[in-house]
Amino acid sequence: MKDGVNGVALAVFIFFFLAVTVMGFLAARWRKAENDSLDEWGLGGRSFGTWVTWFLLGGDLYTAYTFVAVPAAIYAAGAAGFFAVPYTILVYPLIFTFLPRLWSVSHKHGYVTTSDFVRGRFGSKGLSLAVAVTGILATMPYIALQLVGIQAVLDVMGVGGGEDTNWFVKDLPLLIAFGVLAAYTYSSGLRAPALIAFVKDTLIYIVIAVAIIYIPIKLGGFDDIFAKAGEAFSQTNPATGKPRGALAPAEPGQWTYATLALGSALALFMYPHSITATLSSRSREVIRRNTTILPLYSLMLGLLALLGFMAIAAGVKVTNGQLAIPQLFEDMFPSWFAGVAFAAIGIGALVPAAIMSIAAANLFTRNIYKDFIKPDATPAQETKVSKLVSLLVKVGALVFVLTMDKTVAINFQLLGGIWILQTFPALVGGLFTRWFHRWALLAGWAVGMLYGTFAAYGVASPTQKHFGGSSKEIPGIGEIGYIGLTAFVINVVVTVVLTFVLRAAKAPDGIDETKPEDYTADAGDPGVAVELPPATAGAGH
Repeated sequence: MKDGVNGVALAVFIFFFLAVTVMGFLAARWRKAENDSLDEWGLGGRSFGTWVTWFLLGGDLYTAYTFVAVPAAIYAAGAAGFFAVPYTILVYPLIFTFLPRLWSVSHKHGYVTTSDFVRGRFGSKGLSLAVAVTGILATMPYIALQLVGIQAVLDVMGVGGGEDTNWFVKDLPLLIAFGVLAAYTYSSGLRAPALIAFVKDTLIYIVIAVAIIYIPIKLGGFDDIFAKAGEAFSQTNPATGKPRGALAPAEPGQWTYATLALGSALALFMYPHSITATLSSRSREVIRRNTTILPLYSLMLGLLALLGFMAIAAGVKVTNGQLAIPQLFEDMFPSWFAGVAFAAIGIGALVPAAIMSIAAANLFTRNIYKDFIKPDATPAQETKVSKLVSLLVKVGALVFVLTMDKTVAINFQLLGGIWILQTFPALVGGLFTRWFHRWALLAGWAVGMLYGTFAAYGVASPTQKHFGGSSKEIPGIGEIGYIGLTAFVINVVVTVVLTFVLRAAKAPDGIDETKPEDYTADAGDPGVAVELPPATAGAGH
């Protein structure tokens, strides 16, 4: 690791950071309508076309943490970290089946969040609240990890001093980045990350294209890279007494690999920020097109993962694996291009952090504040509350990063994936059938949440007593698998069994405010609205 501040890299980083800051504030004037509503601030007026939506979803799903963590997982353990590639391949055929339906019904009824849909479909504010709280809980550590990504880049550039530096001086750059993010998100809403996503994704594609060609040339080619990585993985890890990793997953780890990929694919578009980006598009056809072209990001992710092997071959030594790729860029690239790479990671944190904070704020405003605190809130009041809550969410994430060990944020992110998967039956199930009873869905969610949380709590690692991973023995099978998928299966079983019981007992259903034709409606269809009708604004029991 180089000593001191890399002035050239820092100057390039600051240039791009200032550029996107200006774009963030200018975005307030981009396609801005006169009315002050959550549709405008929180969903960009539901006006984005195919390419804007593609960049926004890409910027939303492929974050700074992806840029840092996926190759870091390869760097630490080998090919097991490649699970992210098959799961992003699995997810797109999956979302092709349900996202257009969700867009249609949401556009028809003015739904802003998944909880809005669940409340309208099942007539249950309790189930809607459960989905909203789960979404907020799962999103908070995700935002914190974006700030961790920025902090990793700043550390490698030498900004803020060493561990003995005064905490304020050390964290001042992160505080400045946070302040700018908070300001332009408050001002411009979803339009800011939508506009900045163009810069972020362009930089990332350039950096990966250069890295995948330039770094192997400097290291003697891929043959040497894989040979050195294989040798490193064969060495015994003193903490576990086992090999550090492998170039291909061993047979005992194949269940873990497969269940983690499948569970992650099911969970990805349950996150509130994924849905927020989806509902911002202007037509059903835009969503259908995006599910066919988003796999281009999976190609990028596969190339990105290879950087983990390159970091090993380049002899990168870091105590925190999250620093491996920023340090690789620092060591291998000329200073000016290292600055471009660091800017790609830093901006790659700002875009999703903004969308995530907006999504969490929308959930609070629509499904907690409006449903339970102020049912007669006007659109302008909703927008004001959502803006304020988006600031509070970002402050919470910042405090999380500055006061807690980084592994805690990672642990909570593992829990977030387990938790958000438990909303799948209510959301996706509800898009295709109303057979599931609302009380059964709520019970299944509760059981899945409890099992997933306690199972993850019991997982230990060489460095942690609790929350040491997201895999555990699957009950009744004996193989090691992803806890989130096991919890999801238990959730579905409880939901189905209780639905049979409750239907036999003739337990009352809630009021369904949707109609079959709502699920295939498009923006140009007669009667399609984007504001919730007054008669149904408080629907649900």
